Amino acid sequence: MSNSDRVVLALGGAGTVGSGIVKALLDKGKLPRGHLTTSCLNVVAESFPLLQEGHFLSDYFTFHLLSTLQVIETLLFSTFVSWKAFFPLVRDDSDCTYTFITGGAGDKLLMPGTGFLTVGSASTLAFCQVLREEYPQVPCKLNQVKIDAGVATPERMTPGYLNHLDLGEAVATLVERRNTSHTVFTVNCPADLKTVLLERNL
Repeated sequence: MSNSDRVVLALGGAGTVGSGIVKALLDKGKLPRGHLTTSCLNVVAESFPLLQEGHFLSDYFTFHLLSTLQVIETLLFSTFVSWKAFFPLVRDDSDCTYTFITGGAGDKLLMPGTGFLTVGSASTLAFCQVLREEYPQVPCKLNQVKIDAGVATPERMTPGYLNHLDLGEAVATLVERRNTSHTVFTVNCPADLKTVLLERNL
């Protein structure tokens, strides 16, 4: 199927991580400008918190009910609602993909006082695991990219961070080749973008 016959729905594509993915998809022709078709759909659902951009203020790092509910609503509920709305459109088509973009905050406490973020992120990771196990034979290519590193634009890069354009290129390649399913691709450092995403049977 040609790129002009495909459409990609990028949920949460306005942030640092999402904008890199959207740009890569545009560059590859996977998001054709001025052309919309429903013959094939790739869904990229981002639920990656942008801590490195100061998305959360320092005085917000308190583990109380309100902050925990806000994070769960942002990370889990939005992921769930998107899944319920869009997965039925792709689940039975082997030429379609559904890719979750998640972070690594659910595996560890980032710093004292950020427990609410760990709880919210962990719930999203658990949701993705449940879906892979609940739908083991679904024809749609169901994958997860777990980003356990900082992500920045080129002008704000620091050592160990991922360039959002390189990350976008890797995710776009995963979406484009469509020969892997029910897999979690964990990215811990810039080198993983090549070894984990681009060379792992893609």
